[in-house]
Amino acid sequence: MSDVPDRPYDIVYLGIGTVAWAVAGLKIRAWRRDPSHGLLVVALAIAAPATAFLMAAPVLYRLIDRIAHRGNLATLLVYLGITAFSAAAVVLARMWTPPKERANAQVWDGATADTWRQARRRLAVFAVLVPVMIVLFLTGGAGSPETPLTFDTTFATIPEIAVFLVLYQALFGFALTDISRVCLGHASRLPSGWLRRGIRLIAVGGFVACGYVVCKLVAIGAAFAEVTGVEWLSTALGPGFAALGAVLITAGFAGPAAAAWTRRRQDYQALRPLWDLVYRADRRLALEAPPSAWTERLAFRDLEWRTARRGLEIRDGQLTLRPWVDPAVVTAATRIAERAGLDDTDRAALTVAAALRFAAAALDTGSPPRPREDQTPLPGLDAEPAEERAHLVRVAHYLYAPLTGEALAVATTAG
Repeated sequence: MSDVPDRPYDIVYLGIGTVAWAVAGLKIRAWRRDPSHGLLVVALAIAAPATAFLMAAPVLYRLIDRIAHRGNLATLLVYLGITAFSAAAVVLARMWTPPKERANAQVWDGATADTWRQARRRLAVFAVLVPVMIVLFLTGGAGSPETPLTFDTTFATIPEIAVFLVLYQALFGFALTDISRVCLGHASRLPSGWLRRGIRLIAVGGFVACGYVVCKLVAIGAAFAEVTGVEWLSTALGPGFAALGAVLITAGFAGPAAAAWTRRRQDYQALRPLWDLVYRADRRLALEAPPSAWTERLAFRDLEWRTARRGLEIRDGQLTLRPWVDPAVVTAATRIAERAGLDDTDRAALTVAAALRFAAAALDTGSPPRPREDQTPLPGLDAEPAEERAHLVRVAHYLYAPLTGEALAVATTAG
């Protein structure tokens, strides 16, 4: 069989490994901020195969062998990395299987005491088989020649190595089908959105990666039987399935997180006009001066904290402006919202936007505040924490909208 060129595998494996490690780093960072068993297992499930892909790149594979002074040792490390993913996937499959009586449970709700007992039983299988795999590899005498891309078909004729390879593929295949099956069921219980799409991508990626297992087992069996001509299953088609599956699984883990980050950043920027309004009313509300436009555009870190703080400062600003809210503005905004056919949430947002703009202008002109008993309560102040941010974003959207300007004009004319 002709030599397989290293360069394409270097590019693909290093690229996938690097991207996957970036995603794993984000999960580890999230776990450090909010420690949970679920996030930790997800981080390990991404980091283990990411490391395996990096070590499988021929350039690093040969470097590891040179440092260790042992040919093909990198194969053992790569396969142990994938086996670590298999163990993490089996645990996730247990965690993502909620009890029957809680069909609408969220992602981590299934992590009960019974869940951990099931996970420990399955991990015990890995704890027994992994040392067996290591012994089989080290006693198989597969140190030469060095074969970063053709190890399986080159050494499958050695019984110890053949058993090692079959155990590895069996554990990997079981984990892939287990996590894929559970993810499909779990996705069906989730509402539409990025989390549902991400979990479905993990399921599809797992099933695609099963093609790698099938190709490898056929090629290993053929090599053991000394049948030639099917090596391409191990060196071309199998790695293709593995690479595509890894991309889909990584995207499945990364997609919901990226969507949540994007939404936080959009909310943070969307709240800026509303924050500016209350900051001008009382500069003591803010911990620091308004960031510049460039600082705002380049805000990529700590977005949850920044957005939460901005929301709290806006709430304080609303209370500060409340004595200057005119009931006529609230009435005018309510009527215009009804005439425009806005739903309850948009109607409340339009009303608050018009009231705050009027109050800020009244404060600037030196109008006296209303006594407490004459102050008009604004909708949304009693919103649940989960709904508060969405309400404030809507208020910011309506702050300078035409309907808000119309409501202010009607109230001013009436006044």
